[in-house]
Amino acid sequence: MTSNFKHIKSLLVCMFMVFVTATLTAQRDTNKWKAQLALGFNNPSQSGFVADFESKPINFPTVNLGIQHMFKSQLGAKVDFGFNRFSSEDNSPEFKTNYTRLNLQVVYDPSETLTFLPERMGLVAHAGPGYSFVKPLGNYSGNDVSFLNAMAGLEVHYAFNRRMSFYTDVSYILGFGKDFDPITEGYGAFNGNLLTVTFGITFSLSGCQYC
Repeated sequence: MTSNFKHIKSLLVCMFMVFVTATLTAQRDTNKWKAQLALGFNNPSQSGFVADFESKPINFPTVNLGIQHMFKSQLGAKVDFGFNRFSSEDNSPEFKTNYTRLNLQVVYDPSETLTFLPERMGLVAHAGPGYSFVKPLGNYSGNDVSFLNAMAGLEVHYAFNRRMSFYTDVSYILGFGKDFDPITEGYGAFNGNLLTVTFGITFSLSGCQYC
């Protein structure tokens, strides 16, 4: 199982590097590439912690970075990286945990068919598989864990101009982590689901054909 996880991890990293390389070398006249940068907060599911460990319901920060390519005006794909940190509630043993993920997602933009939306507003849905890396800090730094995930979310955009928009994204990350055995391996760690809410900007890297 560990070797499979390492293989998947390497594959996702390679996919990310290929995606970034394609972005940097794309011709300026393709008008299809975008970048995203967002900051927000997260809410981890309590079922992802072992007994007696509990996180705060709202945790900061969540940072998302993404590169997106639109194949058509409504359909595209993106690779994105997310960093999250959460920490212990007052009645829990003290801990801090870093949750990092890498996902490859399908992007669907139905905005042009939603005629009721204001001219500068847009909606974008996204979903796809990925891999999560959980690293407890401090006293539990040896309890690292990684697992597959599936992510889905919805973005609401407001366009400043044809090259840049402000957006809010609400996403849910479903984790496929295995149970902790022995339970001490779960101290400060996490193997559950994560809700994130972020606010950021999307900007064109190569013009505005599909802005």
